[in-house]
Amino acid sequence: MARIVMKFGGTSVANLERIYNVARHVKREVDAGHEVAVVVSAMSGKTNELVDWVQNMPKVAGADSPFYDAREYDAVVASGEQVTSGLLAIALQSMGINARSWQGWQIPIKTDNAHGAARIQEIDGADIIRRMGEGQVAVVAGFQGIGPDNRIATLGRGGSDTSAVAIAAGVKADRCDIYTDVDGVYTTDPRIEPKARRLKKIAFEEMLEMASLGAKVLQVRSVELAMVHKVRTFVRSSFEDPDAPGMGDLMNPPGTLICDEEEIVEQEVVTGIAYAKDEAQISLRRLADRPGVSAAIFGPLAESHINVDMIVQNISEDGSKTDMTFTVPSGDVDKALAVLGSNKEKIGFDVVQSEKGLVKVSVIGIGMRSHAGVAATAFKALADKGINIKAITTSEIKISILIDGPYAELAVRTLHSCYGLDKN
Repeated sequence: MARIVMKFGGTSVANLERIYNVARHVKREVDAGHEVAVVVSAMSGKTNELVDWVQNMPKVAGADSPFYDAREYDAVVASGEQVTSGLLAIALQSMGINARSWQGWQIPIKTDNAHGAARIQEIDGADIIRRMGEGQVAVVAGFQGIGPDNRIATLGRGGSDTSAVAIAAGVKADRCDIYTDVDGVYTTDPRIEPKARRLKKIAFEEMLEMASLGAKVLQVRSVELAMVHKVRTFVRSSFEDPDAPGMGDLMNPPGTLICDEEEIVEQEVVTGIAYAKDEAQISLRRLADRPGVSAAIFGPLAESHINVDMIVQNISEDGSKTDMTFTVPSGDVDKALAVLGSNKEKIGFDVVQSEKGLVKVSVIGIGMRSHAGVAATAFKALADKGINIKAITTSEIKISILIDGPYAELAVRTLHSCYGLDKN
């Protein structure tokens, strides 16, 4: 017998028929004798609808400002998961399974006070553990907890993944199964490279890089939590037949296991290729090369919640002037330019230039730590295809390369092939 947390995303619970299919997945684990908690997202499209209602209410009410109270935003958007958890509990009860729905505040999942993007601070799993021990399935509304102001607080988009991993850690689950519309984590996006392979295992650190660099399988914070608490996490497909052979395998079910790298016996040099579209590059020309310039640039950007990624600095021959180039999401370019413009005198640049429509392609693998020449292989492969590199950043287990947007798919396929990821 094991203790399992199962999480189902919006497409998996998009309608009543799919919720019934989810119930069949849950019944399979219950019939195997496991203690089960289930975390559900809102039905597909429902959160977008609720957010739209919130954003339009001030306009309909004739307000001069489009702003609204974030606490009321949370009260509205959290209702989507509440509906799904109740419907799944009803489905399970109709199948003869003892089940009960739970909201975040009932567990409780305690968060900070950042409504709309709250972070989990503490989970008391004692009550759920007791109920599971009595044979009851806990169906938990994801994406939500309770803040210090005793009000519902939501965890940000994709927060149900974080809820599931946090609950798995809180109840000391043997594993956490994230069911989605794909059957695992692939070496790259199969829509771009049909030869992409499903990975049997991937290390927490690699998955964290994949998630933060463009792979949409899991929310970044959920991977962080899984890594900190060493929660063995499987990415699985909810659309496979719940009763298909192997679906009930406790140790190796179909999908991709995200685990500690010590569990991965044969480590590949490169595990996967990720990409992120809609990157933009901003360059500040002829800055004074003196202490404090970087702080004058990136401090105000951070205060404006603009995420800066790749940073490249070039120094002039006489050492008196420097150019600073960095990337931000394309949607933040205008905001970033306004912030820089208002701080021009303090920063001391001559001119600012920007370019949108860029793509960041990243090569990821824990095997890079012990292998030389990984970066050189990438640079040569891209050069052979005539792809110009605008910026490069590296870490112990990744290389990120900034290129022009039209070359994105060619670059992904080229890198996927040059590291042999298209071979079984």
